[in-house]
Amino acid sequence: MSYKTKLAALQSQLNEVQHRVRETGSRVVILFEGRDTAGKSGCIRRFMQHVNSRYCRVVALPAPTEKEKTQWYFQRYVRHLPSAGEIVLFDRSWYNRAIVEPVNGFCTEDQYKDFMLEVGDFENMITKDGIILLKFYFNISKETQKKRLEKRSKNPLKKWRMGEVDMKAYDLWDTYDHYENNMLLQSDNSSDWLKIDANNKKVARLDALGLATFYINHSLTKKII
Repeated sequence: MSYKTKLAALQSQLNEVQHRVRETGSRVVILFEGRDTAGKSGCIRRFMQHVNSRYCRVVALPAPTEKEKTQWYFQRYVRHLPSAGEIVLFDRSWYNRAIVEPVNGFCTEDQYKDFMLEVGDFENMITKDGIILLKFYFNISKETQKKRLEKRSKNPLKKWRMGEVDMKAYDLWDTYDHYENNMLLQSDNSSDWLKIDANNKKVARLDALGLATFYINHSLTKKII
């Protein structure tokens, strides 16, 4: 079976899942985390390709404003959580503070430690309130990242995506590795991480779509029972 055929079948299943979410008034949050160039955004586009965008939306927040920096860390994410019948996809999430921020010096050591202590309670709180939470982590090898960064830097249609953080990602690989391992070990709580091998983007998209439809359907069935 070809990639396009498999993709279409999984997207059709996702449409059915969205209908169930709407029908039951459920709320779903899917986090997409992973290394730079791991293919998170491309995967999200496949999720969004055929769903009803009135009830399924993507949240990709920019750097916090000066006002947001004075707020409770989770506050700017909370306002984007779903209402009944909605699915929200976070293209990077509150887990910026677990990896990207400490690696690049965007937060203090105390802020990082506070986050790691609080994130489990935060996620337990929103899942206890009924939100279905899925957490994807896209893994790639160091060699794959190097090739993709080089390819992106030479492509005029993708070069705009090369920010300062992206350009330093390869050189800081080992530091990212340290924080990534800490995050995956310490934040498996009410919602475990679903790890995706993203060295092959097409396979990663199929895996993520398949896991999402399975876990959401499973969670909806448990709620009904």
